[in-house]
Amino acid sequence: MSEQFVNWSGSLRFTPREWSRPETEEEVAAQVRRAAEQGRTVRPVGSGHSSVPLMATEDVLLSQEGMAGLVSHDTSAGRGTVLPGTGLSEAGRLFREAGLAMENLGDVDYQTLAGAIGTGTHGTGTRLRNLSATLVGGRLVTGTGDVLPFGEEAGEDDGRELLRAARVSLGSLGILTSLTLELLPAYELRRLNWCTHIDWVLENFTALAGAYRHMDFYWYPRSDEAQVRTMNDPATEPTVIPPGNRVHADEQGPVHEIIPNSRDLRFDEMEYMLPYDAGMACFREVRKRIKDRHRQQVGWRVLVRTVAPDSAMLSNCNDGPVMTIALLQNNELPYQEYFDDLEPLLREFGGRPHWGKKHTMTAADLRPRYPEWDTFQALRRRLDPQGIFLNEYLRTLLEEEK
Repeated sequence: MSEQFVNWSGSLRFTPREWSRPETEEEVAAQVRRAAEQGRTVRPVGSGHSSVPLMATEDVLLSQEGMAGLVSHDTSAGRGTVLPGTGLSEAGRLFREAGLAMENLGDVDYQTLAGAIGTGTHGTGTRLRNLSATLVGGRLVTGTGDVLPFGEEAGEDDGRELLRAARVSLGSLGILTSLTLELLPAYELRRLNWCTHIDWVLENFTALAGAYRHMDFYWYPRSDEAQVRTMNDPATEPTVIPPGNRVHADEQGPVHEIIPNSRDLRFDEMEYMLPYDAGMACFREVRKRIKDRHRQQVGWRVLVRTVAPDSAMLSNCNDGPVMTIALLQNNELPYQEYFDDLEPLLREFGGRPHWGKKHTMTAADLRPRYPEWDTFQALRRRLDPQGIFLNEYLRTLLEEEK
């Protein structure tokens, strides 16, 4: 009897027919070839942080937990090659030991690198891109079981189609077996969090976003209070400070220890990326609707962040700078009615969903919002002609009904 898979929030559960736990690229390729010969499918999984069933399968679930660690690094060139199952926390430690660091990290470091890159995971900062934008090369196993190098590993520059497709691919192009990242010299950050009223944050958002390397805020619907979270070079004194100076946190350290937050309380989440210029107007409408309809049922908070643009084909930040709005709900409380009511509003303002978080958009909805959608799909079908890496959810997400 195969073991059950349960995702991080507990909202997804399924039992694959087979668990595969390869430790080498050769074993991954052999598993894919066997599946192709037997007419079976394979879905890769990292830590299972995603809130949507990207990894769900009744066939072969391929865990990459046995493929972790730093393969090589070049400190002077700002490059590090890692295995796909390396956790973000562990990667941060390994890079630090090599005198390197990632440009940015997300709010949670529970994920693996392959999962974070494949779903377009991001942090916050008007000048900082999502994690996938730092992928400059690597290797993947295609749907025919062949090993395909891309980007710098193939001697190609940053503009090549395969690299731009691989940066956010949802595990649909192939199974990543190594990733080469563009890194920065090791650095530290100082985190300062303040509590204040949401009205002050909305009035000063542009100034806050410009004053800090990283800035985001939580809005608490029941109190109408906000927590402003900022991070900068420790040598830089804060210049935009909420009134009352109600400091909630003040800490300093290596980037991989300061950016992520401890997440003992688990939650389900829906997040949309909106054009930056439309983001604040959208948030004001979101705030009004939550206060009018959902204030008594919302157990947690709403998170607002910013992300710089990139060039990945399926990146939801590839059409200019974005503001993100994320609805978080404790995983023991109902979320469906709340998310369903707010999602049309987020879409109305031109939003595109985070690929790893709950949403209801399908291929027909998504295609008009991604200029290179058809180019990505043609490449995907070429690399995976039998649909080895598709599951029911991905077919809905990527394949329009004929």
